[in-house]
Amino acid sequence: MRLAATLSAAALVAVALTATPPALARATHEKFTDTFVGDPYECVTPDGTVVNAQDSGSIRVNLTLTRRGSSPFPYFTESDHGTVVTTNLDTGRTLTQIFTNNFHDLKITDNGDGTITILNKGAGGTRWYDDDGKLVRRDPGGVWVAFDVDYKGTPGDPDDDVFIEGSFRIVKPSTGNSDFSDSDFCEDLLTFTS
Repeated sequence: MRLAATLSAAALVAVALTATPPALARATHEKFTDTFVGDPYECVTPDGTVVNAQDSGSIRVNLTLTRRGSSPFPYFTESDHGTVVTTNLDTGRTLTQIFTNNFHDLKITDNGDGTITILNKGAGGTRWYDDDGKLVRRDPGGVWVAFDVDYKGTPGDPDDDVFIEGSFRIVKPSTGNSDFSDSDFCEDLLTFTS
């Protein structure tokens, strides 16, 4: 479940990078690190218990945009490595996820109406550790997703691309033996940080 959420976020980041100016070389590379502290939020378990939580972390991202043949739409590959720590603000204890994910565009379809559909495959794994450093969950696998982008008639201008709300969909569900198949993140947070 968390893999799908991570993939969703990465796919949205990718939307902003889906097109590149035609003058660029056949491949463009970018590396950056995103370090963050999120706002506190309420994580509600299925039985209604509220856990006050906050996420912080650091994610290293490597992006490559590659032009294929005569397509005006470059294909992207992304590799993310990072750590996200979720703190139970009620107890001060943490649940830490360490992950590696790889995403790449499989197919870009021009819909003929000023939009494109991007078919993307993501694969990777996440390991979750409790406050004592004990491995408590694993989430390996891959997922295929699709989403639509309005490229505003300028396939070479990423600055005006717009993700079409509600277009994100899972084409092929997550594979692998996820420990999250029958669990709830907020319930796990309560269990492992109380």
